Amino acid sequence: MIDRFREFPRALAEQARAVRLGDVPVMLAHPNWERPAPVMLWMHGRTVTKELDPGRYLRMIRAGIGVCAIDLPGHGERFRPEAQTPAAALDVVATMASELDGIVEHLAAVPYGNVFDLDRMGIGGMSAGGMATLIRLCTPHPFAAACVEGSSGWLAGLQEAREGGSLAGGWDPALVARLDPIGRLDGFRPVPILFLHASEDAVVPWEVQSRFVDALRARYSQAGAAGDLIEVVTYPRTGALNEHAGFGTFSNDAKNAQVDFLARRLGAR
Repeated sequence: MIDRFREFPRALAEQARAVRLGDVPVMLAHPNWERPAPVMLWMHGRTVTKELDPGRYLRMIRAGIGVCAIDLPGHGERFRPEAQTPAAALDVVATMASELDGIVEHLAAVPYGNVFDLDRMGIGGMSAGGMATLIRLCTPHPFAAACVEGSSGWLAGLQEAREGGSLAGGWDPALVARLDPIGRLDGFRPVPILFLHASEDAVVPWEVQSRFVDALRARYSQAGAAGDLIEVVTYPRTGALNEHAGFGTFSNDAKNAQVDFLARRLGAR
């Protein structure tokens, strides 16, 4: 067993592979490694690694969905201490968003293109990983669905809410303006998207993210898209650290909600 997978449930470890797609370390998992399956690109949050939360990945492969879990720049197998700081978070997110096209190109190549159905490909992430997701969705992309947890598509609002706090302190205002999804929604092609959030999140306040969700609803309506493409699940006090990571007592419910959404929207069989 690969050492990085030592804490994985056996059913996941047996289906998981540690590879590099270009220069990016990822964990790939597949329901059977034989027949084409939809695939979900997943990005973790700041200061952790792609191996976090194996229960999420196990649920996906059991539902017939492949996984491509990605180490953020400066994290996991490409760890750099300076990338762990709140001030570095936006640079990490920007770099991650720029790497996604290369990752998809490698997934399309032999041998992975035979088992991952890129016409049924989702993208998502938690916190910083969710920010990279929303930034990438503001320009033309191949993704069929998205899922974002405890994250924000209104970076300026988050910076204002958290100035001097644990996430957004020290961000370059020019970079915020260039990346901020809420200001780039004209390029956001409507796709099914699930937002999961704790209503008392102390790191990414729901009041900030709900402003983005409202703006995205307006964008979808303007584009003539069905209103039910946007799904929102919020949880009351969860008991998680800072009400931010993992949804505490609602962890199982949140994971099930995510895999149900992906199975429906990506056509898992």
